[in-house]
Amino acid sequence: MASGGAVREVGSKAELDAAVAGARAAAVHFWAGWCEASKQMDEVFAHLAVDFPHAAFLRVEAEEQPEISEAYGVTAVPYFVFCKEGKTVDTLEGANPASLANKVAKIAGPASVAESAVPASLGVAAGPAVLEKVQELAPRNGSSAAESTNSDSLPDPLNKRLEQLVNSHPVFLFMKGTPEQPRCDFSRKVVDILKQEGVNFGSFDILTDNDVREGMKKFSNWPTFPQLYCKGELLGGCDIVIAMHDSGELKDVFEEHNIPFKPQGSKSIEAVEPEAPSGKAGAVSEPVGLTDAQKARLASLVNSSPVMVFIKGSPEEPKCGFSGKLVHILKQENIPFSSFDILSDDEVRQGLKVFSNWPSYPQLYIKGELIGGSDIVMEMHKSGELEKVLSEKGVIAKVTLEDRLKALISSAPVMLFMKGTPDAPRCGFSSKVVNALKKEGISFGSFDILSDEEVRQGLKTYSNWPTFPQLYYKSELIGGCDIILEMEKSGELKLTLSE
Repeated sequence: MASGGAVREVGSKAELDAAVAGARAAAVHFWAGWCEASKQMDEVFAHLAVDFPHAAFLRVEAEEQPEISEAYGVTAVPYFVFCKEGKTVDTLEGANPASLANKVAKIAGPASVAESAVPASLGVAAGPAVLEKVQELAPRNGSSAAESTNSDSLPDPLNKRLEQLVNSHPVFLFMKGTPEQPRCDFSRKVVDILKQEGVNFGSFDILTDNDVREGMKKFSNWPTFPQLYCKGELLGGCDIVIAMHDSGELKDVFEEHNIPFKPQGSKSIEAVEPEAPSGKAGAVSEPVGLTDAQKARLASLVNSSPVMVFIKGSPEEPKCGFSGKLVHILKQENIPFSSFDILSDDEVRQGLKVFSNWPSYPQLYIKGELIGGSDIVMEMHKSGELEKVLSEKGVIAKVTLEDRLKALISSAPVMLFMKGTPDAPRCGFSSKVVNALKKEGISFGSFDILSDEEVRQGLKTYSNWPTFPQLYYKSELIGGCDIILEMEKSGELKLTLSE
């Protein structure tokens, strides 16, 4: 029986055997919820299920179905088994989307994709948009692929040519084919979205020039196509553009960057003439002079609080995703701040773009100095730079690592330091401890030690415990995975953590 484009969850060995026996071709994905690579490859798997509707696509949660895992010799995830006429003919271990696409194509025959699509042997059946997500794993898995992709390694003439291309139009799309004749579904989807958004854009068919095609992967550090740029800055590929479009953030970005809109329903999209060079990408292209009174008012506003944010809406009700992200970070860091709703005052909204030479919102100021928008603040938050700037400017007291660790440990009565988050653990041991705590109905706080190397290394010394996860109760170390699981078995865990 074919899956008809859907992935089917399998609950028993008998169910799997019946499904494989009843299908001309079948692919089985053994996965685990705590494994990020599994989840990424599962998205590739789902795309393939749509492309090959006459094959059965089956999913097995490896740790929940030990009988099936043992029968197929599964020792690591992600793991794939390929069957034809009820017999296993091939397997694949690890996160390799191109190999997965090739092996599926081998057992299932031609994909039901557009005739102009590139053959599955090039990995296109996996979907460029999904490959983008898988590529994100490369830095975390120690892959050298991401390290080799940067514009520094490009010859100067090519680098200049690519710079000119990305800056040649306010909105520019590197795609397969043309807007009138896209040569892959992902390029077609982005073109359709840009039409719906009503923006003019320039485009380049990367199938016509291999230098540009390969060069752009390094220039943008983005391995697949399409790639969408706005004012010289990469927005992302197909999945990201779809998500931004669905949330309304794409329209926000275009609006804040003064991208001209045209009425919906126009017959075709024509490339607009390139703008006059405006210096650095993202700078305000046509500064409008401010009066002394306007400058004084804006200077007063940005200096009205040590930490000042200009957002859409209020901290309680942000009116755009970017504003929401920025507010969330400041609250997460427990940073007192004041805010101004730029939707309530168009003079401030337009004037501040010129005053700060920053074309979009939100904007964060510390002691009157512009720090940046949500992306910059997010990166600073992840790296610890935000806290450093705040302490250097005297907004928050300088905190020693020991004080910081103490504060983290005591931030919840039951506190778990783990790899990943409770919803998406990044190792099996962390996953097991999370499951044990949930099973016992114990509420707990958590900290992802992969997000902060200083905490990760510091906690090993502070607790004199070399591995993770680490569980604390009322600031006292309980132990790691083995101890927690033993306590759960003996019934001690719930008793100890509820004293």
